[in-house]
Amino acid sequence: MKLFTIADLHLSLGADKPMDVFPGWADYVERLAQNWRKLVTDEDVVVIPGDISWEMDLAQCKTDFTFLDALPGQKVLLKGNHDYWWTTKKKLDAFLDENGFSTLHILFNNAYRFGDYTVVGTRGWFYDAEHDPDNKVLLREAGRLRLSIEAGRALGGELICFLHYPPVTVSQGCDELLSVLREAGIKRCFYGHLHGASTAQAVNDVLDGVKFQLISADYLHFCPYLVEKI
Repeated sequence: MKLFTIADLHLSLGADKPMDVFPGWADYVERLAQNWRKLVTDEDVVVIPGDISWEMDLAQCKTDFTFLDALPGQKVLLKGNHDYWWTTKKKLDAFLDENGFSTLHILFNNAYRFGDYTVVGTRGWFYDAEHDPDNKVLLREAGRLRLSIEAGRALGGELICFLHYPPVTVSQGCDELLSVLREAGIKRCFYGHLHGASTAQAVNDVLDGVKFQLISADYLHFCPYLVEKI
């Protein structure tokens, strides 16, 4: 078994939201599927930290979820800033069950253990939140991360954290989230959200004992990133 990750798939198979208009995104769905099938087997796990589908409503996600479900491996899904279809975990789980999406699993205030490794995480938020509404969301996301970590500790194994928003960049850091990572003794954190020129701000290095890695799909050339052999 292997643990992979890739964020920001931005699927729009059932919607008119083509990503091909952006540099580097030409034929990205075909490239993603081809690379995925070369690397990932049915015994593997792929964590997808947000911006999964452009659909606005959960019921409209069937086409994108059917595509994902048909790819090899089990998939763990986290919320991103463009996942407007996201709702409660109960409703998400019911939707997956009703539609037979047996390889898709929701990470939302919970955790999953695979061998000696446990997947935890949350969406995160802006690292420069200053206004009251944004700050409230940030504090809530820090709380969600703590809940996920608590669930992960109950499962045991090494905790590996996945976020959508970067908790740190070359020029700034999100103290609220970074403190949670440090307190929990997290050693590896994978994140997405950054694209194009903004990837120059990515931290792909060890900072305060945590190894950070950007794994947005275009940054990875639509090739799932190997986190660990289990």
